[in-house]
Amino acid sequence: MRSSYTYPIGTPGEKWGDAERIAWREQTTIKREYQQEVVPKIQALAKQFDVEQYGALSYDPTRFPLFCIKTKSWDVTKPVVLITGGVHGYETSGVHGALEFAQTQMSNYAQHFNIVVAPCVSPWGYETINRWNPLAIDPNRSFYQDSPAEESANLMALVASIQGDILVHIDLHETTDTDESEFRPALAARDGIEYIEGMIPDGFYTVGDTENPQSDFQAAVIESVSKVTHIAPADKAGEIIGSAVVQHGVINYPMVKLGLCGGVTNCTYGTTTEVYPDSPKVTDQECNEAQVAAIVGGLDHVLKQL
Repeated sequence: MRSSYTYPIGTPGEKWGDAERIAWREQTTIKREYQQEVVPKIQALAKQFDVEQYGALSYDPTRFPLFCIKTKSWDVTKPVVLITGGVHGYETSGVHGALEFAQTQMSNYAQHFNIVVAPCVSPWGYETINRWNPLAIDPNRSFYQDSPAEESANLMALVASIQGDILVHIDLHETTDTDESEFRPALAARDGIEYIEGMIPDGFYTVGDTENPQSDFQAAVIESVSKVTHIAPADKAGEIIGSAVVQHGVINYPMVKLGLCGGVTNCTYGTTTEVYPDSPKVTDQECNEAQVAAIVGGLDHVLKQL
C-alpha cells in the first residue's frame, strides 16, 4: 500500500547526497552504551573461551572495539560454527541472544565444533538503536568485496582468518515495528524511491538461502524455537515481508546477491533468524531464549548429519 508519509530528510524522488546523510546522522542520539551493556558480558567469558578483538570502528576505536568469542583448543579436524549478532545494532536479541548462547550453551557443543561468536557487529547501531551505520549505509546489504561499511569489512576479515571450513552460520536478527515506522521510510527517502507500506509479521521466522535452502535444517530451527515462542504465520498472499513462505515459518533470500551477512561464508547450513520483539506475547528474555533455541535446534540437527 502506498503511503502519503514523507520522510523529514531529503526531497521526495531524489537520492540523498552528503548533506542529507549528515543531517540524518546528526538527528541520531546515544540511547544505550555498548561499553556498559555488551563489552562486560563478553569479557566475563574470557575464562571459559578465547576472547579476541578482531577490529574497531574508526568512528571511535576506543568506544567501539569489535570482539569475537572462540572455543579454546582450536582443532582443525572439527567443523566450524559461526554465530553473528547485531549486524543491525538495533536488533537487541541478536546481540544478547548470541551472548546468552555463549554463556549457557557454547561449552556443550565445544567437543563437536570449533565455534566463533561475533555478538555485536555494529556497536554504533547498538548505541543509537539504528539499522544503518553513521554513513547511512546498511551493513547487512554490504557484505561484498571493497565493502563501504566497515562493520561488514571487519567481519569479512574475521571470517577470512578462520582456520577450517565453516559448516554452519547462524545470523541472529529481529523484525520490529520500527522497520515500517522508521527504517523502511528512511530507506525509500535515501534512495529517492516511493515508500510502499508493508506488514510486520507477528512471530518468529527464518530466512534461508535461495541458492542453498536446506529445508530440513530450517525446519529443525523452527521446531526448536516453537517451544519458546510463536512462529509467524503467512499473510493472505502466502508471504512474510513480501517473500513467499516456502515452509512453515521460512522464507528464502539470495544471500550473496543481496550482500547479506548470511552469504559471508560458504557454509553448508545457514540461516538468518528473525525474532519479533514487539509482540505482546513475548518478553525481552523470551526473545533472547528464542535466539538460543534457534542455534541449539540448528546445531542438534547438524550433529545428526555428521
